[in-house]
Amino acid sequence: MAYKLVFPHEDVPPVDIPERNILHIIEPNDVLIDSRPTKQLVAECLKNPIGMGRLVDELNGDEKVLILVDDYTRLTPADKILPVMIEELFQAGIPVENINILVASGTHRAMNDEEKLAKCGRWVVENIKVHDHLWYDNEQLVDIGATDNGTVVVINRMLTEADFIIGIGHIVPHRVAGFSGGSKIVQPGVCGTVTTGQTHWLSARDYLGKDIMGKIDNPVREEINRVGVDAGLKFIFNTVQAGNGKVYACVCGDPVKAYRAGCRAANDVYGCEIDSLADIVIADAYPSHMNMWQSSKGVYSADLALKEDGVLILVSPCREGIAAEHPEVGELGYSRPVEVASMVEAGEFEDLTVAAHILHVGRVITGERKAIMVSSGINREDMERLGFMKAETVEEALSTAFRLKGQDASVTILKHAGEVMPIYNG
Repeated sequence: MAYKLVFPHEDVPPVDIPERNILHIIEPNDVLIDSRPTKQLVAECLKNPIGMGRLVDELNGDEKVLILVDDYTRLTPADKILPVMIEELFQAGIPVENINILVASGTHRAMNDEEKLAKCGRWVVENIKVHDHLWYDNEQLVDIGATDNGTVVVINRMLTEADFIIGIGHIVPHRVAGFSGGSKIVQPGVCGTVTTGQTHWLSARDYLGKDIMGKIDNPVREEINRVGVDAGLKFIFNTVQAGNGKVYACVCGDPVKAYRAGCRAANDVYGCEIDSLADIVIADAYPSHMNMWQSSKGVYSADLALKEDGVLILVSPCREGIAAEHPEVGELGYSRPVEVASMVEAGEFEDLTVAAHILHVGRVITGERKAIMVSSGINREDMERLGFMKAETVEEALSTAFRLKGQDASVTILKHAGEVMPIYNG
């Protein structure tokens, strides 16, 4: 008997896997979804903020409000959230000309007009200015000092010009921060590379994936929260989506207290307990499959389910290539994480965000492990430079993995690997 594994990518054909080899099939958990329209859920949530009063009570009507929204790499239904939130701002007396939106793109590329329309909704883009955060543009950035722990805080200057800052995002397990959401809309969302590099390098240098991912409170998240406070973040609205994209939970209010409540809901969806590690893990990077920079999230999830001498099969179209904003990744690859760490310690590697990314992925796919990638967007030469063996199909990749590990090798399948979180306590 065989299990037919079907992928959500048009250019990735299904593959049959012998059932006797399958150890786990990991995907978002089934959860009870509220059938009411998303805008109604948003309105209800805004009436019940956590740790603070409603926006209509917190604002006096003359503030300049800046709303941070995440970008095209996230599934947050900002187009449903923004109209309801802005209506509440109107009720608080805030005029439309006092509202600005800043896309918290971190170190990703800027969204195009079509993507902004899809993210924010037509009424918003036609009535409110939607700005792009460009992490590399020093004219946009301002140094506001350092946190108590010494992290230099360089942020988009629009934050310093606002009286009240709101962050809109979603919450899923995250390798760097434990979970996304909360103050992550500020760091790395609207920070300069010096700040982002410091928090990401802290995560890469001092902690393994199992030490951070899925931990609501951890040293890296605590520093991200400090950056959020120092930058003036006052209020968040975060969603948790089920595997089918529908909203499972909404939280809003205090950036730390509401975030923590949202993390518990995210764990309901994406936390998946397993009783053993596998020889082979097939990880479909969806929904983080745009480029290799994003697809690394599938690598981090696979790390939590794979034996130390196992084989990872990463499936991701990567239609935008490796990382256009970070060409060093394609040039250096992931095969030399120790060398990159030494370069950082010697002061020879300035971009700590890139260094952290290389170290994060490199630790997973090097050593005794092997990694195979199925991607139409990255050619063989580039893939091998990254540290992956290239396979044209998942069937070919699986055949190679069985040749390396034996025909009786155990296989774990990670669907939605860009967000699911295997939990192994063995």
